[in-house]
Amino acid sequence: MTERKPPGVDFESFVDKQIREATERGEFRNLAGFGKPLADDSAPYDELWWVKGKLHREGVAPVLPPALALRKEAEDALEAVERAASEAEVRRIVAAVNEKIAEAVRLPPPGPPLRLASLDVEEQVRRWRSLSR
Repeated sequence: MTERKPPGVDFESFVDKQIREATERGEFRNLAGFGKPLADDSAPYDELWWVKGKLHREGVAPVLPPALALRKEAEDALEAVERAASEAEVRRIVAAVNEKIAEAVRLPPPGPPLRLASLDVEEQVRRWRSLSR
């Protein structure tokens, strides 16, 4: 595509001719994604779509600030309580996350405020019992 548009030739027809000739030469056959369906275009627009895609392709997990990571860990612990096989496991899960929360309260991590209280062990045990019946 190093040719220049000749004078007097409509730009659109010049471009169409270049594309047609490249297609005939098979220059589009080995492109990445050839023959694959297009991405879903019904999703809402995300300004960071390329960055997120690059991180995903590179296998890089997003890094959360410590306070947010601990909040996420507490949420994951609550989900793990639901799947726990025994009351002892529920107590172990809650104790582990409570230890991390207590440490973060003693020495607040950098970033956004923690705003997280220790989980009530007995409340989580009652919740687990009600779910396991």
